Amino acid sequence: MNPAVASVITRRASVPVPVGNVVVGGDAPIVVQSMTNTDTADVVATARQVAELARAGSELVRVTVNTPEAAAAVPRIRDRLDMMGVAAPLIGDFHYNGHQLLAHEPACGQALAKYRINPGNVGFGARKDTQFAAIIEVALRNDKPVRIGANWGSLDQAMLAALMDENHARAQPWDAARVAREALIRSALDSAARAEELGLARERIILSCKVSGVQELIAVYRDLAARCDHALHLGLTEAGMGSKGIVGSSAALAVLLQEGIGDTIRMSLTPEPGEPRTHEVVVAQELLQTMGLRAFTPLVTACPGCGRTTSTLFQQIAKTVQDHVRAKMPEWRIKYDGVENLTLAVMGCVVNGPGESRHADIGISLPGTGEAPAAPVFI
Repeated sequence: MNPAVASVITRRASVPVPVGNVVVGGDAPIVVQSMTNTDTADVVATARQVAELARAGSELVRVTVNTPEAAAAVPRIRDRLDMMGVAAPLIGDFHYNGHQLLAHEPACGQALAKYRINPGNVGFGARKDTQFAAIIEVALRNDKPVRIGANWGSLDQAMLAALMDENHARAQPWDAARVAREALIRSALDSAARAEELGLARERIILSCKVSGVQELIAVYRDLAARCDHALHLGLTEAGMGSKGIVGSSAALAVLLQEGIGDTIRMSLTPEPGEPRTHEVVVAQELLQTMGLRAFTPLVTACPGCGRTTSTLFQQIAKTVQDHVRAKMPEWRIKYDGVENLTLAVMGCVVNGPGESRHADIGISLPGTGEAPAAPVFI
């Protein structure tokens, strides 16, 4: 964390959770993660996409495990990644039938670094506790952590009904949104407590409570953070496409991160047609870096342009520099210690150009319309 930021942001104390070779929570840096959208049963395609996400900077990668074929593919995906030199831990995303898949394909549970369980659909009625316990037992046997991830769209209906009955008896009933928020939080906390009763250590539990509204997400996580010390996974679920998804996710997560809440983040963006899956990783990194919480690549400062900058040259240079820096980072990170902390500036006129360029480690101030044809470089 940037020292200046550390004096402003005090991160919430949380229990550190090792996930493969990555630590989530405690004093560890906030972790960037992502999720594939391939058919996990397709070993080649899934391994390729995991590698792309990891090389873009995703430190954890989640894959869907929804069928026997997908479960059987996981160990082969892990082996293929190891041969490719990709060490990113794999997270298995289970809904409805995770207990069966892990029982029938034990190698899947061994190859995964973490299991994601949704308390809203891990089981229903009398089978819920049994099926939840079955997954926890596999986690214990393989010494794996779990994320208990409650979601607004698949909320535990029995929990919600019970809380609605409680609310009806209140002298001053809560509004429906608050009841739903409490159901979401209690679902996660009760499941975590049950996992601990079954023998899973706190150092093996991460929680999340995802909703799709910005204000609702902020309220949920403020409440959840105040009621436990579990490591927390942040994400605005179904954030959407393009600028809407980026703005919504950034608005919600920035508020929480500024308050010290959150140990790992994912930007749940819908890719635009032709857009690489890795875009969500870049956005997550840029959010953390612009807030001063982590550094991944040299930041490029560039002016927005105005009537003084009718030439588009500064825009072209800024994009070229930014693309070049990100493409070279895998190599530079090894060669040049601390390169990710550099600041670069590409400015378009004399008004702020020289000043911004002087503040950067390397800057160029291009001439605006009618200015002398000179472009001083500041180092």
